[in-house]
Amino acid sequence: MKKFIKVLSSLVFLSISLNSQAALPESIKIGSDTSYAPFDYIDENGEITGFNIEITKALCEKANVKCVFQTTDFDALIPSLLSRKIDMISSSLMMTEKRKKQIAFSDEIFATKSRLITKEGTNILPTVESLKGKRVGIEQGTSQEHFANEVWRPKGVTIVPYQNQLQVFSDLVAGRLDAALQDEVTGSYAFLKQPQGKGFIFAGEALTDKKYFDVGVGLGFRKKDNELKEAFNKALVEILADGTYKKINDKYFDFDVYNKK
Repeated sequence: MKKFIKVLSSLVFLSISLNSQAALPESIKIGSDTSYAPFDYIDENGEITGFNIEITKALCEKANVKCVFQTTDFDALIPSLLSRKIDMISSSLMMTEKRKKQIAFSDEIFATKSRLITKEGTNILPTVESLKGKRVGIEQGTSQEHFANEVWRPKGVTIVPYQNQLQVFSDLVAGRLDAALQDEVTGSYAFLKQPQGKGFIFAGEALTDKKYFDVGVGLGFRKKDNELKEAFNKALVEILADGTYKKINDKYFDFDVYNKK
């Protein structure tokens, strides 16, 4: 009888293990807003690439899951995930408390600050007093937009939403905006270091309201897809340990974007 129970227990354990493995799909669709260089963008060959994309591809390889990337506007990422148009979000998505009520997040993938960009010599600062009556462009659906709509807009700052970050920079150059609010790395890499960014600067210090910022970026999952989330968390530990993360980091940056304390 004891032998029978032992065999039965082994079969149950094996069944649970197989079911756990079967819970991971062979292929998943990943949504990404490709207007956020150097994290997520379209290269000269029309391919989706960037730091975030390369990290995600490395995670997919470790998790043994085929990943298909799908360009998705930032404000459509969470709705697309919840409606099952995509299976995961990999798109510089800050892990705010508001978003955690809707979806599950992986462990932190990287962290970046939020900064205001203005034309040099305007003396504009990222404060309500300085921005009152001014037009600030922000990509819709972002943490920056959430902050600006709750903190700046009620006090007289005009917040202008855009479907993607490239449109924000274009209108800033054209003079239709007084300032733009976005993450620091994208602002530097995709604008200030480019020819179109000549004559523009970061204004003041980074925004530090912890309700909206300094929460890190993670991959987004449906809350019930815990096995998939944990597979990617395990893969993250592996690429941090074997040097893959550092290799990709050093390809794009001269500093540690992981920034984990």
